[in-house]
Amino acid sequence: MNLLTLIPLPARIAIVVAAGIALYMLGMLHGERSAGQAHIDYISKQAAQSVKVAQAHAKIVIETQIKYVDRIKTIYKQGETIEKQVPIYITADDNAGCTINTGFVRIHDAAWTGEPPGSATSADREPAGIPLAEVAETNAFNATACLAWREQALGLREFYQKLKKVRDVE
Repeated sequence: MNLLTLIPLPARIAIVVAAGIALYMLGMLHGERSAGQAHIDYISKQAAQSVKVAQAHAKIVIETQIKYVDRIKTIYKQGETIEKQVPIYITADDNAGCTINTGFVRIHDAAWTGEPPGSATSADREPAGIPLAEVAETNAFNATACLAWREQALGLREFYQKLKKVRDVE
């Protein structure tokens, strides 16, 4: 007599179904483990990529800062040298021979504030009491500041372009 004949048909079906379910569950566990490993691999790759991007960003920050801080320091040193040379180029006789009128001062101040100077008056023709040398020193200082701001703007633009390249490549 055969063992299968001793086990009733419903019990045999139940055993086959249970074995099928057990095999299916083992397959699911293996699939979940594989998917979990794929997720871990993905996260690891993202972390490594983030580290590379952060290192590239740090390098760009340092290079740009070194380059432009030195340039700006040089601009200010040159500006100070030029301001100190004003008395060589503009003497007391030059100051006496050239009067700066009030209208010039009003236009100069209006240009730097961005506001219109208002209507011209007869007082605009009067001397403002500002020596020509002081006008030259002010102009040299303003030019120095503008050159420094220009370098800062160029530095920021270069910095931004390099950061975009790193982001686009990575």
